[in-house]
Amino acid sequence: MNVKVKIINKSKHELPAYGTLFSAGMDIRANLDNPVVVEPMQRILIPTGLYMALPEGFEAQIRPRSGLALKHGIGILNSPGTIDADYRGEIGIILINLSDKPFEIKDGERICQMVVKEFCRVEWEETDTLEETDRGAGGFGHTGVQ
Repeated sequence: MNVKVKIINKSKHELPAYGTLFSAGMDIRANLDNPVVVEPMQRILIPTGLYMALPEGFEAQIRPRSGLALKHGIGILNSPGTIDADYRGEIGIILINLSDKPFEIKDGERICQMVVKEFCRVEWEETDTLEETDRGAGGFGHTGVQ
């Protein structure tokens, strides 16, 4: 399914794009005047220069890039971050350096992925009981290790 999304690009870079034919996420680039160093355990807000208007019933999820996470310990602090359909400000990415080494982010570097997803809204139906299932209240490893 293709969805049209209005976008304003005030960055110096191309629009977000899919890396391969079957990619779910589009790469988002840092929009910086100068490189930024993220110290170990530091969190930082990185601007993208992107503004968009998602259609009603859709959200954008901001997710880490696996290569940055594995090789450098760089993650998304509130992963996945959510961009709501009524937000019109600049998309900013909250990165965290979970490694023990400083990491430099350069202008134009791909810093995260964005996945646009349809969602439903919940209408609560209060009750005193819930239907029974085989699982019941089991959680947090109740099915074992193997």
